[in-house]
Amino acid sequence: MTGYPSKPLYEEVAYIAYHFHWPLEDILNLEHAERHRWVREIGKINKRLSGGD
Repeated sequence: MTGYPSKPLYEEVAYIAYHFHWPLEDILNLEHAERHRWVREIGKINKRLSGGD
């Protein structure tokens, strides 16, 4: 079994923590798919706020 690559993991955790101010432990406890979903949702919010679609 291989682990999740650390660079993408750090990027996802930093992105979620920066925008939602969730504790590290809470973010790390998310399954990869759920964490990735939050990253996409935050991206959508940022796009809307910046005048995107």
